[in-house]
Amino acid sequence: MKKILLIATALVLSFSFSKSFADGHGPEIYGPYPITLKGYDGDETNSVKYTGQMARQVLHDSLKKLVKTGDLDKMMAYYNGEDGLEIIAPKSKDGFPVMQTMVSEIGSGNLSGKMYKGAIPGWGGLSGPEALEHMMQKASEIGGDFDPATGFDYTQLISKFAMGAVFYNQGVNNYLGKKMEIGQKENRKPYKEGAYYTGKEHSWDEAFGYWGAPAHSLTLTAEQNYNVAKMKDLAAADYNGDGVVDLYSEMLYAHAYYASSYDKGGKTNYLATVNQAFIDGRKVIRDAGGRNLNFAERTDMLAARDTIRDNWQKVIAESVFKYAGSTYKDIVALETIMEANGDTTDAFRKYAKHWGELKGFALALQCGPEDLGETAEKMNRMMGFGPVLLNASQVVGVDSNGNFIKDQAQDWGEFKLHMIKIQKLMVDEFGVVARANDQLAAMEELASSMGSSDSAEND
Repeated sequence: MKKILLIATALVLSFSFSKSFADGHGPEIYGPYPITLKGYDGDETNSVKYTGQMARQVLHDSLKKLVKTGDLDKMMAYYNGEDGLEIIAPKSKDGFPVMQTMVSEIGSGNLSGKMYKGAIPGWGGLSGPEALEHMMQKASEIGGDFDPATGFDYTQLISKFAMGAVFYNQGVNNYLGKKMEIGQKENRKPYKEGAYYTGKEHSWDEAFGYWGAPAHSLTLTAEQNYNVAKMKDLAAADYNGDGVVDLYSEMLYAHAYYASSYDKGGKTNYLATVNQAFIDGRKVIRDAGGRNLNFAERTDMLAARDTIRDNWQKVIAESVFKYAGSTYKDIVALETIMEANGDTTDAFRKYAKHWGELKGFALALQCGPEDLGETAEKMNRMMGFGPVLLNASQVVGVDSNGNFIKDQAQDWGEFKLHMIKIQKLMVDEFGVVARANDQLAAMEELASSMGSSDSAEND
């Protein structure tokens, strides 16, 4: 039944997308692309397939919802991609029906096997899998996603880090990295035995799946793309007009969503730039006709690849910038409440959420193809292992048993200044442009009030 449904879906999409190409008008769609594999004599006509990646997008969204329950077994089930999993998110709602109800209707896969395997200095030097599993374990210990004793919001930490450690890592390091090398996943051979697509075709397609954009994203404005992710615009999402949203090809996820959120402000064009580069690179591979790429073709493909990687990194850096600004504003609000001896409960919860998003995106940024070196060290040090708490303590590490280590926190004023310095670091090192929640104008005044002479420098 699952196989029949997937075939039917592919035929509907193939017809719809082919119609768009046939009329020769309007923005381009990602696929379908013809079978170019030499010697293939099967029935397939579309070489595009990234079902496993979209299944992982849904596994992530469902895992994010589960963190609030603190149920470790359920979290691990989605993390490991076990059989028979119901889609928890995105799920049908009034005015926005989705086609699939089970993960297996989209594809198969897991998050655990695709994690960034390197050390995560910002989380005690644990490996990528160890760090994420440690976060899930801690969420289960408190029976939910928020721990006021540490200031950790595990929903945000787990989600933002996982997007980097799985999607960004696999997209830029593996499929657009290692698998684009000469001799790796050759274009004159099938991706694997029995496949109907070539090595380079499928590698490129899988990277597109990890980016998280719908195939028809370029037909929509940034605002429309954003509203698709928010499940607010059925007409924009339902490209083939069948009345439901296909989570495989018509939904917006992860970093593509964050790109749309910045682009709708009018200062950037990350989403369209990345989507167009994916299409441009895929055309180069298609036009090679099932042979290995020559020097000129490979140069063009790698240029598209570099555009994708550079802009993907910027989207994550923009997110670090945004949430550093949010955290700064939360600290200002908390200081005001504390000076008035008011109730800090709600303000502290908001602060913890924003700091968790900041931390998660900062960890994600370190899962890319380049060693960020001193930039990562500065970023990790300034935001701390954990947020500064109201009792002037702070989590500063994790011991060999997985327990958090607390110590005296840095000064509130210093911590506040560090949030602005993180924003400056994102501008200086990554050239962010959208700059949501920009607090840079406050740097000089704040540094002066603290008697600091290094306001223009990062610690």
